[in-house]
Amino acid sequence: MKFTKYHALGNDYLVLDPKDAPELYAPDAIERICHRHFGLGSDGILYGPLTTKEADFGLQIWNPDGSEAEKSGNGLRIFARYLLDQGNVGEGTAFTIMTPGGKVSCEIHQGGQKIKVEMGRISFDSRVIPVAGETREVINETVTLDGDEYTYCAATVGNPHVVLPLHHHSKELACKIGPILENMTERFPNRTNVQLLKVIDRRTIQIEIWERGAGYTLASGSSSSAAAAVAHKLGLCDEQITVHMPGGVIDIEIDAQFGITMTGPTTRVATFTMDDEVFTY
Repeated sequence: MKFTKYHALGNDYLVLDPKDAPELYAPDAIERICHRHFGLGSDGILYGPLTTKEADFGLQIWNPDGSEAEKSGNGLRIFARYLLDQGNVGEGTAFTIMTPGGKVSCEIHQGGQKIKVEMGRISFDSRVIPVAGETREVINETVTLDGDEYTYCAATVGNPHVVLPLHHHSKELACKIGPILENMTERFPNRTNVQLLKVIDRRTIQIEIWERGAGYTLASGSSSSAAAAVAHKLGLCDEQITVHMPGGVIDIEIDAQFGITMTGPTTRVATFTMDDEVFTY
């Protein structure tokens, strides 16, 4: 089976084209393929392009634990780059991609080194994210984790996020509290992505990321979108925000209705022909 691997600031995906695989692998097989030691290694599988009446291209996004993701900013940029490399789209012309988390518009520049994605509108509505409890905007609520109290905001850009504004953050803290929050299903019924947010100035933030279904990751486009939107919602940042992550930088623009435009790079890594022996022990 043929896979093409790309990364977006260290967040890597395998693209599986339906022309090479008319049927997607089962969840346990996806988990094996994505495994860093027993498989090809990735933060997920992008299955497409799929035929859809709702957009130019359809896309399914699968996490390395075999669960399906609604949307991925980095995944969308990588898929856009794949479409460019396959000759399905050209530079400088907008096209649309339909995901389970909604339709986005993409535009490619500089050979895929600068890809702009209109991610959709951020919502803080508990019904939409979703977050348990009464209907409300989930802003500056509290949760106790391992005896420490944290303030958080929740948001969705087609997939759920919990953002914790902090004065200090680290990979270690993200790996400590990220999985607890991700799996706090009594509060976050669909599980959640987690970002630790540090505001540097009115136009700059830093985040550490725990990704639902994948774990600690170096970069995330939807996480950047959610964290930047929370910083803007809290009045801490302006509408144009540069997001620094361990893997690199993404630029976010936020309009008056909290519509998000994300811009960042991609890198093609390799093309693999996977042997079925990968599924044997």
